[in-house]
Amino acid sequence: MRQAEAVAADPAGAGTALADRLDRTRWALLAGNFVIASGVMVVTGTLNDLARDLQVSVAVSGQLITIAAAVMCFGAPALAGIVAGWDRRRLLTLALLWYGVWHLISAMAPSFAVLLPVRALTVLGAAVFTPQAAAAIGFMTTPQQRGRAITFIFLGWSLASVLGVPMGSWIGETAGWASAFAVVGVLSFAAAAAVWWAMPDGVKPAALSLEAWKSVFTSPVLMVVVLVTALIGAGQFTLFSYLAPYLKHVIGLKPTMLGLLFFWFGLFGFIGNVLLSRYIDRIGAARSVMIVAGLIALGLLVWPLATTALGAALVIIPWGLGCFSSNSAQQARLGLAAPLLAPALMALNTSAIYLGQALGAAGGGWLITHGEARGPQHAYEWLSWVGVGWLVLALILSGWAARRMRGTKGVS
Repeated sequence: MRQAEAVAADPAGAGTALADRLDRTRWALLAGNFVIASGVMVVTGTLNDLARDLQVSVAVSGQLITIAAAVMCFGAPALAGIVAGWDRRRLLTLALLWYGVWHLISAMAPSFAVLLPVRALTVLGAAVFTPQAAAAIGFMTTPQQRGRAITFIFLGWSLASVLGVPMGSWIGETAGWASAFAVVGVLSFAAAAAVWWAMPDGVKPAALSLEAWKSVFTSPVLMVVVLVTALIGAGQFTLFSYLAPYLKHVIGLKPTMLGLLFFWFGLFGFIGNVLLSRYIDRIGAARSVMIVAGLIALGLLVWPLATTALGAALVIIPWGLGCFSSNSAQQARLGLAAPLLAPALMALNTSAIYLGQALGAAGGGWLITHGEARGPQHAYEWLSWVGVGWLVLALILSGWAARRMRGTKGVS
């Protein structure tokens, strides 16, 4: 039952109780997103030890990111249809329990050949949790509260970039990658308990209609905007997937400094999200996308200047400011462009995020492999430049879509 309906049925006391329950649910789903994001990005932070312990190259171990992103890309919309009729309290709790169990199994993997398929199974929990958590909180809130509530639970991803990724990196470099995976598993169980405690029964958002999907896929402008999300992700993850080995082998950072730099990056990612939420209504969603994508491109363009820890800390600032806010800006842009198609667009945009990660990680691994063939010093030299290329293409297409939308006064 929606909040407004319950209050109307029992105006004397239901309002306060439901508001308290909704507040607990928001925090529980934020915690769930924090754990999901920490687990999605745990490979990035532990890539050095993972490659060393499982005796594979950095480029090969980076394909754990590729397979996970591909599973989440295609799994999010496919599973959305399968679980449409499920009670969300049970669904989201089970998704976190699945995530926890398979992270613990991952920590015991004896070889890369075993870990790769286990990783694919693990992230099915992520493919379900994040989009379905957004749908659930949107279903529970009134239209006036919906945008703020969804934005709030997505702060879990930003907080993971500040705390979860540096934590995973530090644990991976000091206690080993398996310990970092195990910590994510334990945190998943805690988040599952929080979601079960906080959420009410009976939350069942409506399934996406075939007509909504058809309207999305037949709109060239909307599909280009979604493509921009994938291109921005590809540009970032060409380098970000291999950031830990880059910082270790090229700059020579020790484990503590490596964790601090990930924290620094995540801190500016969080700041970028806060600034975006404050000013996006003033400057417009399309212009916001151009600004944050431009910041990412600038960070990647000057990345070759990062030859010391201080240099890396300085050039990573613009990239950090745009990194996570780009997805938020794109979500807002799609929601404003076609409000009636928002559920389908959000699901498709989520897939585009993961598609970009898969393209970036796979492309970066290919570049490292071919660079190493010319000598170890050439392994990472093309990552940032190719990333810039993806971002330039994203900016061109984003500008085209913005002009088309202005010319047609929006997309219906």
